[in-house]
Amino acid sequence: MEKVIEKWQDKIGEVVLGATKAPSTSLGAGNGGTRSRTIKIGGETGIYFIKGEDACPNPPVVAMEVWDMEPQAWPETLKAEFGAALNNPVEWAKMCVEKFSADLICLRLASLHPDAKNASGQDAGKTLENVLKAVSVPLIVLGSGSTEKDNEAMVHCAEAARGENCLFGIATQDNYKTLTAACLSGGHSIISEAPIDINIAKQLNILICDMQFPADKIVIHHATGALGYGLEYTYSIMERTRLAGLSGDKMLAMPLINLVGGEVWRTKEAKTGDEVAKDWGAAKDRGALLETATALAYINAGADILVMYHPRAVGETRKVISDLCGR
Repeated sequence: MEKVIEKWQDKIGEVVLGATKAPSTSLGAGNGGTRSRTIKIGGETGIYFIKGEDACPNPPVVAMEVWDMEPQAWPETLKAEFGAALNNPVEWAKMCVEKFSADLICLRLASLHPDAKNASGQDAGKTLENVLKAVSVPLIVLGSGSTEKDNEAMVHCAEAARGENCLFGIATQDNYKTLTAACLSGGHSIISEAPIDINIAKQLNILICDMQFPADKIVIHHATGALGYGLEYTYSIMERTRLAGLSGDKMLAMPLINLVGGEVWRTKEAKTGDEVAKDWGAAKDRGALLETATALAYINAGADILVMYHPRAVGETRKVISDLCGR
């Protein structure tokens, strides 16, 4: 039986993250940053991993999330993977790169939240500077979830990382103007988010571009549901977005990101210990397996960046990506 290969009208745009010292003509990379290399995502010519349809020019990449304070809600089975490094974002980031081979570091400025440490924007900017000095991979920078505090802090952080072409998030319909202006000024890329709504996602991207922000520096996040907790809703909207982009819709032809770890490790299946869930399998394996399964589902939906927590899940996901891309 002959294999049917779809020929698409367009391809997904490419986004370059990070900036090196050397000048470059590749999509604006190399504009005076300090990264050892840049990472290019997107560029798909068809549905992921279909031989003859998608050339897989830029395989999906895995980022590991690092917090600027110890995550109090994490279960001990996850904390044990990082030990004392959880109290030092610089050492934590170095461990993720040097020991666990993370492609990127996703720095979450959790201490900004008023219910956490209520840290200042200047404090956040200093932490970002220290992490940038400690590791040479490109960075993703996320706020605490407090819109008011995050808006203030991202202005400081975008300036502190000027020229490094970090990926800042998360821009929504309510706060996109401040974050877009900060990223435009500092030369960074941006994450746009419209949870599970393709029309709002498109409109948000249009609004961001109306501020003279380049479309080739936007990455889409449709929210992320863990396996068993809404994954199929996110999966389907990601598929629709990818198909629209391949069919010629420029405002949806952007790479996709999923914040996998944060969603998986707040589920009861990942957090509950052996003393309570005796029949669920060992707690030391359960969360990592759930995170791996969730991540692998999303790369098949078109994810270009997976932000993850558990080192074992990261390793397994990287192996599968390599196998699927034939590398």
